[in-house]
Amino acid sequence: MDIETFVNTTSRAWAIPILAHLHAGIAGRQAPLLTATGASRTAFAQSIDHLISIGLLERNPGYGHPLRPEFRLTALGVSAAATANKIHGVTAKEDQDLLRRSWTLPVLTALHEPSHFNDIKRNLRTITDRALSQSLKTMEGRKWVHRHVDEAARPPRSIYRAVNTGGLISRVVASEISFNG
Repeated sequence: MDIETFVNTTSRAWAIPILAHLHAGIAGRQAPLLTATGASRTAFAQSIDHLISIGLLERNPGYGHPLRPEFRLTALGVSAAATANKIHGVTAKEDQDLLRRSWTLPVLTALHEPSHFNDIKRNLRTITDRALSQSLKTMEGRKWVHRHVDEAARPPRSIYRAVNTGGLISRVVASEISFNG
């Protein structure tokens, strides 16, 4: 999967948990998925609609009642769900809130090697300076990212590195994502 598709996939809070649960074998019906993810009905519906619109999920055409829809992974969705399941497998339950933020996973993916702020921004073309800064600060507070100031450089520059749980996620996801450019 390319980085733009990954950014688009993670732009909805519940997309990765939904994909991970489908990969893990949770039935594709709405009720079991809703229970497994713990999402609100509205957020869940928005995430499902988003996953359908980007081609990772589809409604199961052979399944009956419109008030009890069933979903299945598309061919592209199968590989995305495998990646989501790997992410889900290396994180603790208390880390799920941070994973549901829009830029957490793309930023960790960009940190597959120690990087400067502008290098991360170059890999994630659509991220704003503010969003990147806030994401890095939040992950630094959780000890998922370590910031080192290179005093030898003029002017001094920060180098960011994924560590601890962030490092695990970065290693798992980076091998699955291609960076264009």
